[in-house]
Amino acid sequence: MKQAFFDSTLRELQLFIRSARFWMTFSLVVLIFAVSGPYGTFERMTFGIRLGYWLIVHAVTWAIAISFSLAAEVLMRERLGNTLLRMMIGSLVAALPIGFALGLVDFAFTGVWAETADGFRRALMALPLCALFCLLTYTAMHRQIAAAATPSAPSELLPDRPSAANRQPSAPEILNRLKPQNRGPLVRLSVEDHYTEVVTVRGRELILLRFADALKELGDTPGLQVHRSHWVAEAQVEKLKREGGKLYVITKDGAEIPVSRTYIDAVRACFTS
Repeated sequence: MKQAFFDSTLRELQLFIRSARFWMTFSLVVLIFAVSGPYGTFERMTFGIRLGYWLIVHAVTWAIAISFSLAAEVLMRERLGNTLLRMMIGSLVAALPIGFALGLVDFAFTGVWAETADGFRRALMALPLCALFCLLTYTAMHRQIAAAATPSAPSELLPDRPSAANRQPSAPEILNRLKPQNRGPLVRLSVEDHYTEVVTVRGRELILLRFADALKELGDTPGLQVHRSHWVAEAQVEKLKREGGKLYVITKDGAEIPVSRTYIDAVRACFTS
């Protein structure tokens, strides 16, 4: 349980580390604070020092707030259905350690050690900022967070497996990662940045999973990898199409999936009668 919690939290932290949109939002907020100089920093600091101060302040506070937000998002995933609400709770809880962390930052810049009461006062002042950071982060990372927040079905809720003699072909493990309304016969898988797009006859969804790992979770579903970034289910192939010297697999939902040279022979052997 603990290992699954840490693994899930670390996967979501990677979203922020790899996201250019997140870093652009962070940089813009730091610049706004450096230029405006709130909380008396405009009068007390030159622009260069002010920029360094707010860069450190925001790096520390965002790191703490995001860590708490994602931890709460993972821990309360089964209890609260709203991703933003889960993250907001974690972000507001983070105000307490942020209050004392700000005391350390101020000590580094001023040499004045803050009293314990000042830490609690800073924590109260940090509450609206934590809420703002959470909203900005969620707005900038909404699509990625929604994909990463898709839970896997708990193994203890799965029904008892039938005996080998009566066992039916098992549903692909990857379907457990999808929202219930999207679970159905697989159509295709495709690479989408750091995600895998899973398309079924009932819908499509992005999941935070490497394509190679997604292929391992297909189970015994008949299908074929036709490109380094695409897999198609055999039952969902409508026809093959050649255009401009390139071969495409046309699926029943009308998608045209390119076939790379590596897989041309296998595709023709599988889908050409």
